[in-house]
Amino acid sequence: MTACATGWNKMISLIIEGAVATATLCRPPVNAINDEWVARFGQVLDEVERASAVSVLWIRSSEKAFCAGADLALMHSILDSAVGREQMIDLTRRMQQVFARVESLSKVTLAEIGGAALGGGFELALSCDLRVTGDAAKVGLPEAGLGLLPAAGGTQRLTRICGESIARRLILGAEVVSGSDAVALGLAQWSAPAAGLEAAARAIVQRIAAIPARALAECKHCIDVAIDGSADGFETELAGSAALLALPETQQRVARFLESRR
Repeated sequence: MTACATGWNKMISLIIEGAVATATLCRPPVNAINDEWVARFGQVLDEVERASAVSVLWIRSSEKAFCAGADLALMHSILDSAVGREQMIDLTRRMQQVFARVESLSKVTLAEIGGAALGGGFELALSCDLRVTGDAAKVGLPEAGLGLLPAAGGTQRLTRICGESIARRLILGAEVVSGSDAVALGLAQWSAPAAGLEAAARAIVQRIAAIPARALAECKHCIDVAIDGSADGFETELAGSAALLALPETQQRVARFLESRR
């Protein structure tokens, strides 16, 4: 696991190497989410957005858990008053906002889930483009079992990603599943044994980082348009293709490819 810095970086560290930005969640023991955590995550996204050379954001954990969701001690301290409950709604709203920023990044985002990713922690993972899980990891949105609901985007993204049937099963049943089952249900794209998870995630990240950043951004945009449905996706493809064909890097890559096929 990656070691974390001290001070402001102690909750989430960020290392940028070439085209890859690695954000490591490191708030012991379970990366519980509170106000400071959300603020730090926003700062990490600011840095990643400014790094023009970065095309992949890799989110992982230094702890046994990936992220177990909202800070239970915080919830316990505020639930017995109207003011406290408003504070919890405000925190959830800010979680929605920061996860929406993850989702809308032009960079490709990947969550490496080696341990529990529950509630807000899994909502963070769902905001990423890609998810790779350890086969023994535990993922889910169990809020209904506490009389709550997954309100940091969980009901929306889980339904979009795996469809109504699976979303109803997992959310209404407060079901937590293993990393290997997560792939079968469409919650993640890959699963790997715990001992090989970091290597598997790194290989995926490096493969994607070798692809031109502008091509990745245009592909993401086209996929987003397809999901949204309010714009003409076919025209969006043509506009993106025209922009990419005009780039010297694209022209050089295509020329090398054609030469290799002679």
